[in-house]
Amino acid sequence: MTMHQSIDPAAPRNGEAPAPLKRATRADFLRADDKDMLRAARDLTSDLGTANPRIYWTDMLISAALGYAGIAVAILVDSLAIAVIAGLVASLALYRALMFIHELTHIHRDALPGFRTGWNLAVGIPLLTPSFMYEGVHVIHHKRTQYGTVEDPEYLPLALMKPWSLPVFVIVALLASAALIVRFAVLVPLGKLFPGLRTFTWERFSALSINPDFRRKPPKGDFAKRVAWQEAGASLWAIALIASGFVLGWRPLLIALAILSFTALLNQLRTLVAHLWENEGEPMTVTAQFLDSVNVPPPGPIAEMWAPVGLRYHALHHLMPSMPYHDLPEAHRRLARELGTDSTYDGANHPGMAVLVGRIARSTMTKR
Repeated sequence: MTMHQSIDPAAPRNGEAPAPLKRATRADFLRADDKDMLRAARDLTSDLGTANPRIYWTDMLISAALGYAGIAVAILVDSLAIAVIAGLVASLALYRALMFIHELTHIHRDALPGFRTGWNLAVGIPLLTPSFMYEGVHVIHHKRTQYGTVEDPEYLPLALMKPWSLPVFVIVALLASAALIVRFAVLVPLGKLFPGLRTFTWERFSALSINPDFRRKPPKGDFAKRVAWQEAGASLWAIALIASGFVLGWRPLLIALAILSFTALLNQLRTLVAHLWENEGEPMTVTAQFLDSVNVPPPGPIAEMWAPVGLRYHALHHLMPSMPYHDLPEAHRRLARELGTDSTYDGANHPGMAVLVGRIARSTMTKR
């Protein structure tokens, strides 16, 4: 019996029926990996893993265009119902376009020529979320010795915290759009005059992180050059947005901010259920990290809206971080078929957001 099937099965005694098999859990793999599962992940997906430029560019550009068109309709129409529908479409489309920032942190720099620059010009800078805010940050979250520890910028033991922490964690996302305008339109220009403010802004407000103790190190080399032009572009755009309020009135900007605030809220909800958040700071094996992460596989299309661009396969992504998002569904099908429903792999598969939120909420009410 291999580890990926079950662990510690009770042998029959005196003619008794064997005890039910127990699926392996995260705690079972804190010190040792399920090597069978890791080997299967490698062998069964060896022909996958090449980023397809046509898929990336088409998906990103259509999502961005649909999002901006939705914002325009929401601003221009007189019907409240149509404006709300257009705003919802815009929010979901721009959310999908924004989530390509996750792909940018993992794909090889030569895999998609021009895509990083194109994404920043079409999405990152207009939405005040240039790729430097995730690049160099998210990779720490994938380091074996830092995932789930105090050094991880994208991890908090939310399932072990006070019950009030969950609504605060979600609701604070509504402030993200306004905070980004302040960062780029106010703090960046002032940082040119006051180096101490520049350092403070970089360390505290330059990373898409949830760990309040994370302090970002200064950029170096080619990355520093990318930061310079992306930050300058976002700063100029943020200043233009504020100026537009004096020229065009504040209604268009407020509508756009409302739409993007809903996008940020949706992303925060996705973040809330991206992991089980049950680690208290100790280093974990790859398998333990996998089981602390979440897949929400088909059937059902809803997860594709709140966890787009491959993020519904977030646990699988932690097994194979460099796998392009368009190959993750096929990789999942192969592993699920080969390893079965009582496997370690199946232990990371969950039915949906509501169940996961309920699990975390119950944990906060019982463990503290």
